Amino acid sequence: MGTLYLVATPIGNLEDITLRALRILREVRLIAAEDTRVTRRLLDRYQIHTPMVSYHEHNKLARLDEVLQALAEGDVALVSDAGTPGLNDPGFELVRAALAAGFSVSPVPGPAAPVAALVGSGLPTDRFLYLGYLHRKSSQRRQSLSEVQTLPYTMIFLETPHRLVEALEDLRDVLGDRPAVAAREITKLHEEFIRGTLSSLLEYFQMHEPRGEFVLVVGGAQPEETAWNEERVRQTLLEMLKEGQPGSVAVEVVSGRAGWRKNRVYRLLMEMKQSKI
Repeated sequence: MGTLYLVATPIGNLEDITLRALRILREVRLIAAEDTRVTRRLLDRYQIHTPMVSYHEHNKLARLDEVLQALAEGDVALVSDAGTPGLNDPGFELVRAALAAGFSVSPVPGPAAPVAALVGSGLPTDRFLYLGYLHRKSSQRRQSLSEVQTLPYTMIFLETPHRLVEALEDLRDVLGDRPAVAAREITKLHEEFIRGTLSSLLEYFQMHEPRGEFVLVVGGAQPEETAWNEERVRQTLLEMLKEGQPGSVAVEVVSGRAGWRKNRVYRLLMEMKQSKI
């Protein structure tokens, strides 16, 4: 029985691949690639001629039987377009299916954009929380951020250029103005780490059009951020209302940041309105 190898590939610079990864890509029976055109460039660079089959988000379930059959005849390598397969890329279902069928699964470590951004950010690396891509809709983004806003861990997010500014606005509003770093084009010619706070990053990208895929690294909650008294909740609600935020948004954001139940914050807001704030 074959082994399914999860082979990490470069996230930009084609030199960032291990000797073991190159050997395995040469020796396996088949390479299951997220985009065969992208992987072909890597294989051509290192003169590797192993057969490939596409395995991506839209065909991953249909391809399972084909890949499992290949595993029954020999080893298979799974690769994504860049970085470590299975980490925000297709792979989870295949790993589960391979294990259930009795095949061995072996990771071949290498590049991973979230870890590269974290260690280059200058923010604490001893405890971190990887949260992948933020939700497309602001309401869902804010809700998910409110669930983690009191956690003390450095947080790592992925974001696309066309949603970056809106995401930074929500991060700032829900988490507060924390230290943050935006990393783009990691390992590539135009690699850039923009360091500051969520507010300064927001201001920067409002003036400079975001380009490339981004990893956002955001500082965790500080001890003083985890304890909110009523006065602090009142003041934060007042500030958001003065900024023109709807009451419902203010309640959602403040309840998340304060760790209060929404109905408690809502009652406080109603009291403030009745007393004309």
